[in-house]
Amino acid sequence: MKSSRSKVLHEVCGRTMLDRALDAVEGLGPQRTVVVVGHRREQVEEHLAALPFAIETAFQAEQRGTGHAVAVALEQLGELSGEVIVTYADVPLLSSHTLEAMLSQHRQYGDQVTVLTAQVPDPTGYGRILRDEAGHVQGIVEHKDADEEQLLINEINSGILLFDAVALREGLSHLDTNNAQGELYLTDVLGIARERGNRVGAYTTTDLWQTEGVNDRAQLARMNAEQNRRLCHHWMREGVTILDPATTWIHESVTLEEDVTLLPNTHLEGATSIGAGSVIGPEVTLTDVGVGRDCRIVRSHVLLSEIGDGAEVGPYAYLRPGSQLGSQAKVGTFVETKNSEIGDGAKVPHQSYVGDATIGAGVNIGAGVIFANYDGVSKHRTTVGEGAFVGSNSTLVAPLEIADGSFVAGGSAITDAVGAGELAIGRARQRNIPDWVERNRPDTVTGRVARDQAPGTPQQSTAQQDDASSAAREEDQ
Repeated sequence: MKSSRSKVLHEVCGRTMLDRALDAVEGLGPQRTVVVVGHRREQVEEHLAALPFAIETAFQAEQRGTGHAVAVALEQLGELSGEVIVTYADVPLLSSHTLEAMLSQHRQYGDQVTVLTAQVPDPTGYGRILRDEAGHVQGIVEHKDADEEQLLINEINSGILLFDAVALREGLSHLDTNNAQGELYLTDVLGIARERGNRVGAYTTTDLWQTEGVNDRAQLARMNAEQNRRLCHHWMREGVTILDPATTWIHESVTLEEDVTLLPNTHLEGATSIGAGSVIGPEVTLTDVGVGRDCRIVRSHVLLSEIGDGAEVGPYAYLRPGSQLGSQAKVGTFVETKNSEIGDGAKVPHQSYVGDATIGAGVNIGAGVIFANYDGVSKHRTTVGEGAFVGSNSTLVAPLEIADGSFVAGGSAITDAVGAGELAIGRARQRNIPDWVERNRPDTVTGRVARDQAPGTPQQSTAQQDDASSAAREEDQ
């Protein structure tokens, strides 16, 4: 992966590949789950420790092959009976459903070993399934150890195996490194089990994605695209309109109600939920956002926020963590909010910053209003009461309270509390200086126009101007 992060901690549609592998096996209700760790062990163990259920780890100090990795895990598990499933954390699309079907067949046929296989058009790099003339599984040969005839086989080993615990222990004790890579191959246990008269079976999946692993960024991108395609298909079947699934990205943890519409280039991440009838996009990113019913969000970026029913956001709005919009509220063009509550029906239509504020219901915030919340050391809050009006290009310097039904004149810098029903004006009185332009800017365009408009300057009528222009043209000719 060429990354400082463990391969299995890279994500597919918002979940790490490791979490996806654990989801698949946890769906079977195992008594114990062990993750074998090696390279970047500390990262993996830290991630596992944060999960809501207990996962054991076993450290493989030397990477001596898959057989050795399983042997390390068995040492931790001690005495075992029943079935043991071996999966891989870099096969992110494996499902619990497939493992359940594999386990059911394993029990039905009384097999001691079952391997998950698939028929693929290009088996390069995969181990091949060896069968006898009757179709019974004889073993697995790795690609590097296969002869020319075996390389023609297109049934591949996914690496996912199901064992009877006794057969697994016995097979591991007979492994050797007599192969092209000098490693202990777990797949050799199949041949050993077969030689000892144990039943070996194969469960073949037709969903080839469930057998594909990830070893580089290109493969990771393919997995993301495929899983996203599946998620979009699922939500469209659930009554969501997705205009362009190819440019719409949805995390696994997102929830959508009926009649939601997602327009192109919409990204829904984390624990985002969207209520019925809302239209999202185009070009919207929502991360951990709760969106109510019948909302409209366009060309905006929203993080860790709540948006009430019927609210409007954008275009080009940025809602940072802690933003809460009431029902029918509006946050418009080039507005940024942070840690603020904007009440029902309140409007911040354009070009404003709202930080650490509480804005009451029905408030109107004019264009260019700034909530100055930071004094260079600490953040402070501003409260704007219900029905208040804040004129354009005003600055509200926190800490500050503006009461219900008050009015702030445009262009004001407000530093003191404003009482209910009061008009607050925080600006210098306008003073007009006669003839200033003509005296101080006489040679500019403004100065010439001012001089022409000055009292006492002869003004030509339109007809006179036309006659003068005609005469000038005749002289030029």
